[in-house]
Amino acid sequence: MKNKKLITESDVVSLIKEGKNLLYIDSNTLITPAARDKINERKIKIEVNEVPGKQSTPKNISRNSNLQNQVNSNLKIVLASDHTGYAVKESIKKFLPELGQFTISDAGTNSEESCDYPDFAFEAAKKVALHEADFGIIFDATGIPSAITANKVPGIRAATCYNEFSAQSAREHNNANIIVLGAKSLGIETIKSILKIWFSSGFLGDRHQRRLDKISEIEKHFINRKF
Repeated sequence: MKNKKLITESDVVSLIKEGKNLLYIDSNTLITPAARDKINERKIKIEVNEVPGKQSTPKNISRNSNLQNQVNSNLKIVLASDHTGYAVKESIKKFLPELGQFTISDAGTNSEESCDYPDFAFEAAKKVALHEADFGIIFDATGIPSAITANKVPGIRAATCYNEFSAQSAREHNNANIIVLGAKSLGIETIKSILKIWFSSGFLGDRHQRRLDKISEIEKHFINRKF
């Protein structure tokens, strides 16, 4: 098997610095999500050489089409965002069926008109806490404020994820039930890649459950305490 050639964001940045707007690859090339986002951002064209020495017309490079078989389907997913994440939320709503047979609900917002993120983060967190949804996906500018809001709801473990590793760790080690993503800090291809890992990862239990139990005890302590 031939070694795969990897195109990273740094490779694309180098191409841009050279003043080029055309990337030549072959069928043995992999492009990272961050590199794809940079390619889309700078409108760089991709030309694929299926046969060495022969150039073909530019075309899209397909991602892993077999991932759906690895994803736990039949899940209820609730989406939410503030105005900064609305466009990404709508895009991801169309993308999720590629990952599995999910039942998808939308807790708002419903436009790019300025709004307050706690309103919608709370609505999504409430659905997960009441078991009306298995997982929540929330978008705001950075992924931080909505996570802070959601984590005020007992039983919620909302994780702000910024790459595939943090998403996998949040699921495997922390049994996170809400993922919060920064629509202004991450590109759409990176977000899609993060969600693929999120939905194909599962909680490992064992020592990680012991640590989550300690978190739950802290939560109960302050719920029952009268100030």
